[in-house]
Amino acid sequence: EVQLQASGGGLVQAGGSLRLSCAASGSSLKFYAIGWFRQAPGKEREGVSCISRSGKTYYIDSVKGRFTISTDSSKNTVYLQIDSLKPEDTAIYYCAAFPDTTTQTMGAQWYFGAMEYWGKGTQVTVSS
Repeated sequence: EVQLQASGGGLVQAGGSLRLSCAASGSSLKFYAIGWFRQAPGKEREGVSCISRSGKTYYIDSVKGRFTISTDSSKNTVYLQIDSLKPEDTAIYYCAAFPDTTTQTMGAQWYFGAMEYWGKGTQVTVSS
């Protein structure tokens, strides 16, 4: 079973950047699909990006071109680079994972809905 820990959040001005990290332990992330989610105050949690075991990446429309998900297998860590931050990006960001055994090309929402293991979140606050 994989354990996940998100970090890297903080307070930044609009237009700034952050890199969130999701460090895994207990299992190699190479067997998993990993997703990043966020939950803003008063809103439901939403998936923002994920990466399949094969390396295919997905983004929701509101973050395309600003968010980049990547992995570092040597560190067993997944990153979410967030550029051009906007106040509406303010949220607690979580990473999650599930063992990815699919051989078909699935959509982002399928991956978001399949997540099994969750880490504690990291707060991102963007000031205007």
